[in-house]
Amino acid sequence: MWTLKDYIDRRFMRAYQELPSMTVTTNAADARPQAGDPLGALREAPMRCGGCGAKVGATTLSRVLARLAPKSTPYAVIGLDAPDDAAVLTAPPGRHLIQTVDFFRAFIDDPYLFGRITANHALSDIYAMGGQPLTALATATVPYGIESKVEEDLFQMLRGALDVFDEANCALVGGHSAEGAELALGFAINGAIDPDKIWRKGGMQIGDAIVLTKPIGTGIVFAGDMRGRAKAEWVSAALEGMQQSNAGAAEVLREAGATACTDVTGFGLIGHLHEMLRASGVSCRLNLAAIPLLPGAIELAALGIASSLAPDNLRLKRAVTNFLEIADRPEAGVFFDPQTAGGLLASVPIKNVNDWEKQLSSRGYRGAAIIGTAIKSTENSAITFDLTAETGRKKS
Repeated sequence: MWTLKDYIDRRFMRAYQELPSMTVTTNAADARPQAGDPLGALREAPMRCGGCGAKVGATTLSRVLARLAPKSTPYAVIGLDAPDDAAVLTAPPGRHLIQTVDFFRAFIDDPYLFGRITANHALSDIYAMGGQPLTALATATVPYGIESKVEEDLFQMLRGALDVFDEANCALVGGHSAEGAELALGFAINGAIDPDKIWRKGGMQIGDAIVLTKPIGTGIVFAGDMRGRAKAEWVSAALEGMQQSNAGAAEVLREAGATACTDVTGFGLIGHLHEMLRASGVSCRLNLAAIPLLPGAIELAALGIASSLAPDNLRLKRAVTNFLEIADRPEAGVFFDPQTAGGLLASVPIKNVNDWEKQLSSRGYRGAAIIGTAIKSTENSAITFDLTAETGRKKS
């Protein structure tokens, strides 16, 4: 005899077993919603495939590439101008190759700006090593939708990136595109470097000045924007900074004789600085008030707003010898804030500091600052904030 529970169980089991079939369309023009009735077409669209079935259509991709007209490069023997399965590259004579990759989902609604920022972020690893970018491979994800909208989003995203790559003499030589839940973009960058001039995180010398070329706080500003708490001018300042290339800063640091370098990204200022200290076998003293912050970062931090990666980064507070002395200050959270397209963090011989500051300022790095000094290692490559020598925060 069936009970009510049996009836409910069987009904729910059928809901999981009797799945709707995936519609197979024989007409390619019907496979994607068109402009005539976009909402109706989207409602009637078949379940979307994964794997290779999630690729952006060849026709859409071909139109995007034709509109982009990517530049060629002597370092690509085979590139986008040939329909082959992979790019074939060559390196300048006597140089080592550098490779790096970055990828993240969109955090702004403008695909062009997102493309610019993503390209800048990806190039920074090359500059932080002291190298020159040569070529790039793209990985792009675009939400399923009306074909014209998919094409335009993909075009604008890649157009923004190409404008940055063109300025850097870096050629797009290939990539992969696919459908996904959110707009996302990434690049694998190939570069070249003189084997005798490679920058490492290790190499910082006792007495070196520690310099930061851009203000920090992008994670907090955009976390605040997602919550509707960030002012428009704060977001604009962050977007402007993220579009600023690190190429010029790297050139100035090279001329100043930088001994070690990295870029400030996901692990925040403290995380990336600690990597440098540990690799160099030194500690440091930081001037808390000299660390440049983006407009709005302190105000948003005071409201308890933080990026989603910040709690993981905050675990490194153990590396700060006097963290309890700064824990109640709102800017303390900004020092652990993950950055997107952040600046370069480097050590420079103290005798070269004044000239370095002037050159960076003349190239538009107005937020650049000397934030501390490398000292003899004490407690496990420790970071100590100097609270007695506050000089007034540098305005970005």
